[in-house]
Amino acid sequence: MIDEGRGFDAALYRLLAWFSPMFPVGAFSYSHGLEAAAERGRVYDRDTLQGWIAAVLAHGAGRIDADILRDAHRAALADDIEVLSAANRRGVAFRTTAEMALEAAAQGAAFLAACRAAWPDPRLDAWTTTLDAGPVCCAAAAGAATAWAGIPLGCALAAYLQAMAANLVSAGLRLGLVGQTDGQRILAALEPIVGMAVASTLTRDSSAFGGAAFAVDLGSMAHETQYTRLFRT
Repeated sequence: MIDEGRGFDAALYRLLAWFSPMFPVGAFSYSHGLEAAAERGRVYDRDTLQGWIAAVLAHGAGRIDADILRDAHRAALADDIEVLSAANRRGVAFRTTAEMALEAAAQGAAFLAACRAAWPDPRLDAWTTTLDAGPVCCAAAAGAATAWAGIPLGCALAAYLQAMAANLVSAGLRLGLVGQTDGQRILAALEPIVGMAVASTLTRDSSAFGGAAFAVDLGSMAHETQYTRLFRT
């Protein structure tokens, strides 16, 4: 994406903006079941937090969202709105708990609204009208937006998964599980996990769709009735 001969790269600029913690999708308010795991002593230090996030990326919502983003990106490049909408419906449906569904849909709506407001694109507007006010999952919205912005699929996947990992590390910091330096150590250690996840997504057949992060799902279920909470999920 970086060409020194061309100079400024608008696609790279948008990639950095859309997956920045500043982008208003409300990611800071979600822990993805981590708060319940910390409450029950399942996650309590740097190693256990790193393992939890790695499982999310490789086997849980990270894997599911990566496949949805991939399919949405490819459909958007082909201007196939029907396939794009099908990818979105799949991303909305494949959530194991009410809180997980809320997390995906609320961030998707926010991502779409912010993109349309700040970076207007008639194709994004046209697709939005086909949703009939129905839910949009964040991965599908990100896939469509990055495709139409000319952002390569591999870069979009890496940015999405890194942002997911960084948000969970941030949640761990606010829960008092680790400090800032250990948070950066976790992100550094997760770099090859993200790299492998991107490579797997680019080559994985769509029939292999699904996840298997049961501890995360159980944590999300427990969080729904947790008495004291910092996070929405």
